Amino acid sequence: MNRLTTLALLLPLLAGCGAQKGRSPEIAAVRTFIHENWDSTIQYSPRDTATLIGLPHPYTVPTAGAMFREMYYWDTFFTNEGLVRDGHAELAKNNTDNLLYMVRRFGKVYNGSRTYYEARSQQPYLSMMVDRVYRTTGDRAWLAEAYRTLEREYDFWMRERITPVGLNRYGSSASDALVNEFLVTAGERLGTDFLAQGRTPEELHKLGLDFVAEAESGWDFNPRFERRCTDFCPLDLNANLFLYELNFARFARELGRPQEEVQQWLDRARERRARIMRYCYDPERRQFYDYDYVNDRRSEVLSAAVFSLLYTGAVTREYAPQIVAALDRLEYDCGIAACEDRPYDYVYQWSYPNCWPPTCLYAVEGLARYGFEREARRLAGEWLQAVAATFRTTGNLWEKYNVLDGSTDVSAEYDTPAMLGWTAGTFICLDDYLSGSLTPEPLPEQLINY
Repeated sequence: MNRLTTLALLLPLLAGCGAQKGRSPEIAAVRTFIHENWDSTIQYSPRDTATLIGLPHPYTVPTAGAMFREMYYWDTFFTNEGLVRDGHAELAKNNTDNLLYMVRRFGKVYNGSRTYYEARSQQPYLSMMVDRVYRTTGDRAWLAEAYRTLEREYDFWMRERITPVGLNRYGSSASDALVNEFLVTAGERLGTDFLAQGRTPEELHKLGLDFVAEAESGWDFNPRFERRCTDFCPLDLNANLFLYELNFARFARELGRPQEEVQQWLDRARERRARIMRYCYDPERRQFYDYDYVNDRRSEVLSAAVFSLLYTGAVTREYAPQIVAALDRLEYDCGIAACEDRPYDYVYQWSYPNCWPPTCLYAVEGLARYGFEREARRLAGEWLQAVAATFRTTGNLWEKYNVLDGSTDVSAEYDTPAMLGWTAGTFICLDDYLSGSLTPEPLPEQLINY
């Protein structure tokens, strides 16, 4: 099905998506389902119990099913974006306060609220969650306390996950037992036995550490890092930390901190942007890739993570059209693939033909921020149509979808769970964007040049 056919099908589905009464029945049914089912994802466990970490406020988990019954870090950002827009701002604040509590208690946000996640964090989004809550509440005293806590989290990334080139990477403090566990788990999920491939003990240990680091990325598992995650400076991680630095400058200014403090954060953001350009931009391919700092080369794999550079405002306008060109290799009738379609050594779930909600959200909003409204609206419509169609036949939302037909016929390393969480949050945001009630954040030209 070509894109003209897709757009023809979208028109009746998405016409008049503004108010609930003007939405198509398919879109309205999904929105109603989401609104009526948030409560099924709420947990409250204020005391440590076995492996579950006690958190002071009620919080959301990704699904109402048996899987993922604890709080997860980067999932929560996309969930919060939907919660705020669906009348649950207090729950989004509770989620954010729980993650801030983790930083105060542990020095970082764990991958999830289980003790067995203590060796790793996950893609940093807490600064963005704080920003959303503050924009909703206007509570300056709360922001001041959150700002201090965010600085602690930022210090973790700059102390424990920095590389010699000045960009950040994923990693872990995994024990030997955890490394060995991941060697087995990754083998099972990728359909092979890494212990029987003739590697030395040292090579196996490094491979296990890389698998743990890939879990910290949230993209477990994917072809971007060639199973050497700790050797790479990922685009999305460094784009997020760029936005942290800009947010810190904004927070410092909002809180009346000295101009020297504001300038310090802006200088860090400018330096990070310069390093992203130096190491991640390929002038011959005219595209951005994860950077292998160990071997001084860029990845061969184009991934949807490239759109995080637009979402966070990490590049100047002259490079935006080159990122938009990535759609030619990543966009299909039902969204964008996590990685481009090409031969890989294993079948990865964070690759073609799988489409994951988070990448769709930051791709759409990133495209719109830089003025590529036509592409943003097309991509939003494709994904909404796919989710609504699959909801019509399954009665549920799902963790990931097939980019070709929008079904749940996906490459999976475990049973694909029904998902509210980030799928619901993304659905709400993209629906509201098409209706005109969500306007992506303008580029912060008052802080940094574009």
